[in-house]
Amino acid sequence: MTAEERQRQIVRAARRSGSVDVTVLAAELGVAKETVRRDLRALEDHGLVRRTHGGAYPVESAGFETTLAFRTTMHVPEKRRIAAAAAEQLGDAETVFIDEGFTPQLIAEALPKNRPLTVVTASLATAGALAGADHVTVLLLGGRVRAGTLATVDHWTTRMLAGFVIDLAYIGANGISREHGLTTPDPAVCEVKAQAMRASRRTVFAGVHTKFGAASFCRFAGVSDLECIVTSSQLPASEAHRYSLQGPQVIRT
Repeated sequence: MTAEERQRQIVRAARRSGSVDVTVLAAELGVAKETVRRDLRALEDHGLVRRTHGGAYPVESAGFETTLAFRTTMHVPEKRRIAAAAAEQLGDAETVFIDEGFTPQLIAEALPKNRPLTVVTASLATAGALAGADHVTVLLLGGRVRAGTLATVDHWTTRMLAGFVIDLAYIGANGISREHGLTTPDPAVCEVKAQAMRASRRTVFAGVHTKFGAASFCRFAGVSDLECIVTSSQLPASEAHRYSLQGPQVIRT
């Protein structure tokens, strides 16, 4: 097996399971651990994986994006902590945009239900989760529904968003880095996120630690465009400080 074939197999394994382990890969591929580490370094240089201690996880790109169903199985306790902390940033907002994705859905579920709140979302899952709340008005943005994420996109979605002035947007991303800002694999999703940020007075990014340092295909915002970043304590304090130097408050939970 050539290095190129081996690396393709590593990428397939990472995308299938969400992460790979150096020791397991070495045994499965019949090579030394150092060979696997060298392959992972090469794949990271090409933006296909991000290395971790003892392994790696895939970077979402124009050719690969996880589904909403898959995201509900990964880092769930971390996502719930982040969602609870992000919901505390609501303040006196009366109108809120909730992005597509599992963490934003958890934020929506963590918002107070005992006060009037209007939620604008492109996510069918979020709209369904909030539809029965007595004091919450849900505005579901129309458009083409993406099967993998159950969220609407395209010009119908962005046109509706352009007509709003929203107090607070909870935004997700497939990657966030100090160099490339907030990114996502799909240009249509990129446009919705960018329009939501333009329509909103305040913007909070919420995401797990694995998103930091990763860059996907389409850039929709810079780190300095955010008021606040909410993530977990698994993001090192030193790295959180570097992001805060670009403007936003960084909360680690």
